[in-house]
Amino acid sequence: MSLEDLPDGQLAAIVTYLEMTEPPAGPVPDGSLQLRRVRLDADRYRALFRKVGAPWLWFSRLGMTDAELDAIITDPGVELFEVAAVEAVVGMLELDFREGGACEIAFVGLVPELAGQGHGRWLLAEAVHRAWREGIRRVHVHTCSLDHPAALSAYRRAGFVPVRRALERFIDPRLTGVLPADAAPQVPLLGTDTPA
Repeated sequence: MSLEDLPDGQLAAIVTYLEMTEPPAGPVPDGSLQLRRVRLDADRYRALFRKVGAPWLWFSRLGMTDAELDAIITDPGVELFEVAAVEAVVGMLELDFREGGACEIAFVGLVPELAGQGHGRWLLAEAVHRAWREGIRRVHVHTCSLDHPAALSAYRRAGFVPVRRALERFIDPRLTGVLPADAAPQVPLLGTDTPA
C-alpha cells in the first residue's frame, strides 16, 4: 500500500461508475414527496444544485458559464425534476438521454434534512423507472467517496452493478469561492487560515 500526500487546497475522491442493463423488477414504492418536471434558467438551476449538492461538495456545474450550463439543461435530451414536499423544493433529479440507447442519472439527491426517512429510496426508484423507456439498453450513474455515505450501497440495492473506478483530484471548491467555506463540514478544509 502506498500513500501520496495531497497539496493543501486539493481534494481527491474515488469515483465508482455503476450501470444496469435491464430494468429492475417490482413497482416503484409510494412516496410522500412529489416529482415535478421543470425548465430552469442557469441561475435557478445553480441555486437548486447548491441546495442539494453543497453538503457533498457538488461543484461541477457551478463553474460553468451560463452558455455552457444552458447548453446542457435546455437540451431536449436532458430532463430536470424538482423534488417537492408541499411547496418546498427539497431535491433534484437530472436524467441525461443524450447518449443513444442510454440514460445517465446525472444528478439525484435530497437535502440532508430528509436523510434516513426512506425518501432517497423512493427518489432513486423513480429515477430508475423514468430512465428505462423505449430504446434504452443501459442506465448508468456514478458516485464518489465524498458523496452521502449510503449512496453507493443505495445504488447497488437499486440494481446497479459497479463497472469501474477512477481517482479524481481537484482544487477544493470552497477555496475558489464556488462553494462557501462552511459547505461539507465533514471534509476538513485545508489550505486556508480560515477555521472550518
